[in-house]
Amino acid sequence: MVLSVDSAPGECMDTRIYRHFCMMARALEVVGDRWSLLIVRDLTLGPQRFTDLARGLAEITPATLTNRLRQLEASGIVTREQTGRGREVLYGLTEAGRDLGPIVEALTLWGIEHALAGPRAGEPVYPIPTMIGTKVWLGRNATPSHPVTWVWRFPADDAYTMTFGRDAWALSRGSAEAADVIVDATPESWARFMTTPRVSREVGNEIRLLGSSSAINLFTKAFRGALSGQ
Repeated sequence: MVLSVDSAPGECMDTRIYRHFCMMARALEVVGDRWSLLIVRDLTLGPQRFTDLARGLAEITPATLTNRLRQLEASGIVTREQTGRGREVLYGLTEAGRDLGPIVEALTLWGIEHALAGPRAGEPVYPIPTMIGTKVWLGRNATPSHPVTWVWRFPADDAYTMTFGRDAWALSRGSAEAADVIVDATPESWARFMTTPRVSREVGNEIRLLGSSSAINLFTKAFRGALSGQ
C-alpha cells in the first residue's frame, strides 16, 4: 500500500506516516494500526467470517473492523471471497499476510517473557490467541523425542490440534482423529494454567486430560518445561 506523504496547508496529515526512511516504519504504516495485527493473528489458522472476527476481537466496533479489513485488503494482506451462501464472505490471508505469522508469534513470545499476566477480571478469553500462545511457549520450552499429537476441546465444539514433528510444533483448527492426549477445558481455565509459573502448574478440576498414563506424563512434563529430547 502506498500512502501519500504530501499535505496541502491546513490539511491533516495521515498519522500513520512516520516520514523518515526505515523499513520497519514502512511495515508499521501498513499493519501498525490498532487491531490490524490482531486481525492477522486470528486469520493465521484459516479464513473466517466477519462475525467470527468480531466475536474474537473484544470491543472492536463493526465500523472499525470493516475499516481495518478494507485497509488490509488494499495492502494485499487480506483477501475476501464469496462463499456462495447468500452474501456471506470469508476473509483470509494472502502470502504477504501469512508472512506476518512469525511476527505474530514473536510478539506473543515477547509478551510471555516480559509481560506475562493472567486474564483480568471480566476480560474475555478466546481460543485462538490462547492456543497461539500455547504453541509459542511449547516451541521455546519443550522438545519431545518423538512425534506427538494433542487435541484441545473447548465448549461450543471449538477444537484445536497441536502436533510435534521434525523438531517443530504446528497448530491447526479442528480435532485430529488420533490424539495422544485430549484436553477438555475452557479457554479461561487453560489461559490461567498457561500464565501460572511453570513450577506451580497443576491440572485441576477445570481441566481434564484423556490419554494413556505415559502420554499424560509427557504432556505435563512439557508444560513444566521438563522436556528436552526426552
